[in-house]
Amino acid sequence: MRIEPPALGRHGEGWVVLQSVVIVAGVSCAIAGPRWPHADEPWLRIAGGALELAAIAIFAVSRLTLGRSFTPLPKPRDRGTLSTTGIYAQVRHPVYAALIVGGVGLALHHSWLVFAPTAVIAVVFWLKSLREEAWLVTRYPGYEDYRRSTRYRFFPGVF
Repeated sequence: MRIEPPALGRHGEGWVVLQSVVIVAGVSCAIAGPRWPHADEPWLRIAGGALELAAIAIFAVSRLTLGRSFTPLPKPRDRGTLSTTGIYAQVRHPVYAALIVGGVGLALHHSWLVFAPTAVIAVVFWLKSLREEAWLVTRYPGYEDYRRSTRYRFFPGVF
């Protein structure tokens, strides 16, 4: 069974609105949500901070690799190019992976409540990536070969 999510706009604008709402919910939970028990707090804060830094690094490397091809919209830019090297040789959607890792980091660093919007954003990014890949196949003749050679969507060896 192949799932093909809706476009939600000419360029997928609805996906960006949806992800923005979930990201704001995650940040709100981090700010106002209940804290971890005091005894666990130091180790969770360290682990969460490390994941937050990793997320920033993954995002930055991904963004720099894409250059002018970067867009928050799932429909690729008309003048964009397909990136298949560097981090994109390991996973097809590292920007989404960075935001998921960042959500886990926020949950560990600030509030366990952030796990809920992080789970939701993971599903949103999975669906958005399916829509994006449908457009990428039509935009770039080599995308199908790239997808076969780069098996993982977000995390090497996992998914």
